[in-house]
Amino acid sequence: MWRSELLGCPIDAITRQELLAELATHIACREPTTVLFVNVAKLVWARRDPELHQALAQANYVLADGQPLVWVSRLLGQSLPERIAGIDLMEDMLAVAAQKGWRVFFLGAREPVLRRAIENLTRRHIGLQVAGTQHGYFAAQETARVLEEINQSRADLLLVALGSPQKELWLMRYGPRLNVPLRQAVGGSFEIAAGYRRRAPAWLRRMGLEWFYRLLQDPRHLAWRYLYTNTVFLLLVTQALLRRRRQQRPN
Repeated sequence: MWRSELLGCPIDAITRQELLAELATHIACREPTTVLFVNVAKLVWARRDPELHQALAQANYVLADGQPLVWVSRLLGQSLPERIAGIDLMEDMLAVAAQKGWRVFFLGAREPVLRRAIENLTRRHIGLQVAGTQHGYFAAQETARVLEEINQSRADLLLVALGSPQKELWLMRYGPRLNVPLRQAVGGSFEIAAGYRRRAPAWLRRMGLEWFYRLLQDPRHLAWRYLYTNTVFLLLVTQALLRRRRQQRPN
């Protein structure tokens, strides 16, 4: 694995299989490890939010959860090997957890979403041990209680399904107080696992249009966000390509 700076954002170059092997080792050795994900929107926001950028920079793994990031990395000569989506890694880790007897703590989402997600996931991954659960709508003054419950659960894996950038900032601020070896941000994965939201078809994901599928499901909330972040991203890519071309010109 090596870490690159793609348009000013740290992203790790690693394959999904390499990642799974490394994360299993971290759990076995009880090494504190934080896994975060970046898509086009988060890359853009991290450029204007120093605290979010710091959270990404301090994470042990920052993965490209967006096919456009992989394509752009290749255009710029950095060549990320593949996209690793948060929900795919979550399912991978839960499958291994069920086999190895790892204990999993689920944090985030609304209570009915969280409950349904766990029901579906435990049916899909037979033998999965749920160390504990906590919905994501707790008050700030309850944070100490939540941290204590997570630590007392003896969890091996913590899945954090708070919003963005709340989950990244929460893990940066409170990660040092957690006894869980592996902490993974999973975003809206609980809603998909619960059946409250649909994931884009595989062919749309391969085309880098998962954001468009999400837009169709919630245009009122996402239209302006995607218009802004996609426009800024295209401008950043254009500027980077022009700089690269100038650097490659012979003197």
